Formats: sequence, structure tokens, C-alpha cells
Amino acid sequence: MKKVFQFNVPNKKPDRQIEAVRYEINKYLARERRKPRPEGVDFWDFNCRIGDSEQSATPVKVLDIKNAISQIVADGKSSFYMEILAKPGRKTATKD
Repeated sequence: MKKVFQFNVPNKKPDRQIEAVRYEINKYLARERRKPRPEGVDFWDFNCRIGDSEQSATPVKVLDIKNAISQIVADGKSSFYMEILAKPGRKTATKD
């Protein structure tokens, strides 16, 4: 998913639009995780970037997306760019 999200949408309060954006992102992640995995892949991992535009987007972890959106709202921005790309993930062996 490569998308620019707007906070100022007609007929919606900004707080509700922020929640709608978060819901859409979570729904996309859940949909991607349900897709069948190729042979030898343990889980779906994600490369995420967030920023004002595609050129200024910085990498962010999936767990930090909510905090990054909150920071953008706190900075008073009216929109942001979000990129989420699925990639195959493999478990690594841990040393005991």
C-alpha cells in the first residue's frame, strides 16, 4: 500500500478521520497477513515508511505506526504518506 492520507475530509470530524485512517491501515495489515505464504516462509513481515511525502518518508516499525500517526497529528499536519510493503519473514534460531 502506497497512499497519502488526509485528515481534513468534508463531513467528518478530524478525530474520527484519524481513527478511520488507523482502522484502514490495520485492516490492510490483517488482509496481508491472511494471504497464503510461499514455501519456506514462516510469516509475513512488513517494510513501512511514513512521512510528509514519498521523498521524505522514513522507515518505521509496524508496532510504531500508531505512535508515528499521533506525532504527525501533534505536529499539526493535514496529511501524510504511508507505505507498507509485505515481504517474507523467516524465524531465526535462538541460542540457549
